[in-house]
Amino acid sequence: MKNSFHESSQAGSSAVHLEASAYSRRIAGSVTLAITAKVAELKRKGIEVISLGAGEPDFPTPDEICDAAIQAVRKGYTKYTPNAGIYELRESIARYLNRLGGDYTPEEILVSNGAKQSIVNALFAALDPGQEVLLPVPYWTSYPEQIKMAGGIPVFLNTSDDRHYKLDPDQLRSAITPKSRLLILNSPSNPTGSVYSRDELEELVRICKEHQLLILSDEIYLELIYDSLETCSLAAFADIRPQLLLVNGFSKSHAMTGWRVGYLAAKTPFIEAAKKIQSHTTSNASSISQYAALAAYQMAPQALEPMWEKFKERRDFVVSRLQDMPGVQTFRPQGAFYVFPNMGTFIGTRHNGIEITNSVDLANFLLEEAKVAVVPGDAFGAPQNIRISYATSMENLEKAMNQIESALNKLE
Repeated sequence: MKNSFHESSQAGSSAVHLEASAYSRRIAGSVTLAITAKVAELKRKGIEVISLGAGEPDFPTPDEICDAAIQAVRKGYTKYTPNAGIYELRESIARYLNRLGGDYTPEEILVSNGAKQSIVNALFAALDPGQEVLLPVPYWTSYPEQIKMAGGIPVFLNTSDDRHYKLDPDQLRSAITPKSRLLILNSPSNPTGSVYSRDELEELVRICKEHQLLILSDEIYLELIYDSLETCSLAAFADIRPQLLLVNGFSKSHAMTGWRVGYLAAKTPFIEAAKKIQSHTTSNASSISQYAALAAYQMAPQALEPMWEKFKERRDFVVSRLQDMPGVQTFRPQGAFYVFPNMGTFIGTRHNGIEITNSVDLANFLLEEAKVAVVPGDAFGAPQNIRISYATSMENLEKAMNQIESALNKLE
């Protein structure tokens, strides 16, 4: 039997081709997840590494949320839920968005397995093959691949650090073509931490309204804003609501990354399409996680203020240290928990005869020499930058900044 199988498997055209699909080969893997895995592997080998790569709050999920999940288990809420999510959660999400200026009903909410799935659902629901998606650079690493997965074409709009990497309205207007279908906005931004003011958003919304351009607004960091900056959710702009695909979730605001709960809010044609797509992929999000998320939106916002204050303190420390390092250029981000310094001064330098040619080389150098993990800017379309997450303890940040500075001083 073994021989006959071996012979048939070698038989020319009848052989099994052990190669993944062309579709999968067109998609790049997540760099941030790859770095997280590399750090975990080094730690398993006993090598001490400080990780400043993960986009994950280091705080525990609040007790009220955990208790709600435990009660859900004890009450037997462990079965399938409706594809779109339990009604109580969708109702709570609609109330939250309406407090931000929206006008949503529970029927216009789709709960998914994290905001990442919500973005994919939205793109599949909105795009036809060959349509263009306008994407400001730097971008979250998954956006280009998600666009390609949905059959769209990413059109990259480069921004500059002197504008804190925010899209210029004239640049947006000139980039729109008959093939343009959608603009992705992420404010506060991953990886830059930049936040659009309300006035800046209003100007971009006006252009999208004029050109009938859809907007996918990724607002996963909306609750993490510092310095009393006046911004808003795009839900506050009633004129654009029929064109708005709004994505948010609980991972960053409530330290619930592992619970995997996000949502899409949109008007009927898009939300119904997204529901169909999800019904054939994952169906409902975890029932237990949904009840936990319901408790999250029932918490008083003040309960999360200690976490926000810690993030602000860490941001100020990291920015101050980086700005004191010769050759490092950075600004003070006003949201999320990232700093995105321009490290172009170090491109072309050498250490032990090895040249630093891009941000990937620099990130590898810092991992090897400083034992600090950062994410190379190449992952976000910015080859001269690195992303530093300050979602870790002040003790780790102090040690990491010292080791990064010492390592950079070795570059010739």
